[in-house]
Amino acid sequence: MATVELLFSALPEHVRTARLVAAAVARRAGVDEAVLDEVRLAVGEACTRAVGLHMSHGLNSPVRVSLIEDEKKFSIEVGDDAPHRRFSLPGGTLGASAAPSANGDGGGKGGGPGGGLVEAEGALLPGARDEIPEPVAEEDEGDGEMGLAVISGLVDDVEVTTDEHGGVIRMSWPTIEPVLP
Repeated sequence: MATVELLFSALPEHVRTARLVAAAVARRAGVDEAVLDEVRLAVGEACTRAVGLHMSHGLNSPVRVSLIEDEKKFSIEVGDDAPHRRFSLPGGTLGASAAPSANGDGGGKGGGPGGGLVEAEGALLPGARDEIPEPVAEEDEGDGEMGLAVISGLVDDVEVTTDEHGGVIRMSWPTIEPVLP
């Protein structure tokens, strides 16, 4: 299992670099050429979401991207350090992580109520002990939900996990066997 890790400052201008690196590593890992545009778009959405969360929470830590090449699949994990609140992801399951299925039936782990929306519980903004943290503005949350909806439309195998310490979006694509001469 080969892994490439990329850390970048949470600035919008670095998202393009992450997209290009992800596409290059995906190509080398054996992801079908027809899917590379989806890889680029999904990574761009996930990284843009992570950058936005870092910026809105005033975090200086880097956004993390792991590109993982397994025997029969290629996975990308985009991690952030922002505390998360509730979000919904179309076509997923109920719980702290979401893995929507390709056929749109509400996911593989029991399906979620409420029209196939996933709800995950996160946390409010971090504060010092004994302080009540301030919630994130609703318009900021809407951008993140839209990005998750776009990602779930691009990627058949996606999992989102969040807690008060951050979140990870894990996306996977099948790889094709190289044709040997």
